[in-house]
Amino acid sequence: MLRSILYATDLGLYAPYVLQHALSLAKAFRAELHVVHAVEPLGLFAESVLQTYLDEKTLQELRSKGLTTVMASIEQRVMEGFRDEMGEAQDMRIVRSVRVAQGDPAQVILEEARKLGVDLLVVGSHSHGATQDIPLGRTAARLLQLSDTPVYLVPMLQHR
Repeated sequence: MLRSILYATDLGLYAPYVLQHALSLAKAFRAELHVVHAVEPLGLFAESVLQTYLDEKTLQELRSKGLTTVMASIEQRVMEGFRDEMGEAQDMRIVRSVRVAQGDPAQVILEEARKLGVDLLVVGSHSHGATQDIPLGRTAARLLQLSDTPVYLVPMLQHR
């Protein structure tokens, strides 16, 4: 029996389609739905550009306060997207938490699943940028390999 589900979203083009799967499962099993979105850390190039143009104090402030602001903004965007997508107020009651965290997507998702003790992960097979000749996206493949929690994988190929 499913009591709780973690829906991992990349906020990409097919996210609403994967969300519909997560919602359908949550409704069918009367399970609570948790949502996670991972923001990858800045790469070396972006870090070096920032270091070139900002002094150390400003850079530290940007890293601490700026990141918090950006994460809160993304979290708000996720919630607004859900409200638009779901329409019904009862659907929003299913969503118990929305978390945006910085880090490697697969690791963020696995950590959130462990922390929440969910019974199922719902993810899309590809990110919005993947090509059709790649059968499985990097994050989805890593989740299938590393997760102790069952993974419900929503295929994206037929919707491209």
